[in-house]
Parts: sequence; C-alpha cells; structure tokens
Amino acid sequence: MSDLIHIDDLHIRTIIGINPDERVNRQDVFVSLTLETDMRAAAASDNIEDAVNYRTLTKEVFDMVEQSEFLLVERMAEEIARLCLKDERVTAVRVRVDKPGALRFARSVAVEIERERE
Repeated sequence: MSDLIHIDDLHIRTIIGINPDERVNRQDVFVSLTLETDMRAAAASDNIEDAVNYRTLTKEVFDMVEQSEFLLVERMAEEIARLCLKDERVTAVRVRVDKPGALRFARSVAVEIERERE
C-alpha cells in the first residue's frame, strides 16, 4: 500500500479552450492532485528534505497552469502530471482538472488522468 498526498481544488485562472473568446479571456479551473509516495523516511526523520514538498510542487503547478494557453483540458492535465512526476519521490499521480461553465446546464466538466513513473 502506498502513501497518498491529496491537494484539492487549487483555483487557477488561465487561458483554456478552443472558442475565440476562450483564447482571450481567462477562465477558472480547479486542479486536484493525488500524489503517491512513500512517506516512511519523512515520518522517521521529520525533515522536509525527505518528503515531497507539496507547497513547492503546488506553486510550480499554479505557475505553469496560470501561464499556459492550452486548447484542451486533457493536455493541461497531462502537463500537470509530468510536472508532478519530476519529483522522484512521486511514484504516481492522479490529476483532475475541473472547468466550470464549460457546458451549458452543467456546473463543471472535469478530466481525470492517472500516470505512473516509468
């Protein structure tokens, strides 16, 4: 069994979508992450150097998404997963990107992917 870190509903404004107005107007997206890692070393040492620094990782995800101009939510989710897996302590990641208002009559549309270290 693996240990999990959950980061829920990171609120970011970005350019995302294929419609002309979506290419100019920033929209809200909500990013949720589940990071699979082994926390035993960090728990034993109580040292941040032995842990996934989720504050740093969250800032990197926030900055990347905020500066991006992806057409598809699928691509955004894939790039977020790649970024998370750069930390060698993260063995797998689940990324969910919600785009509120993407569909009429729906509160949100979400894409969720899982990726593992190869």
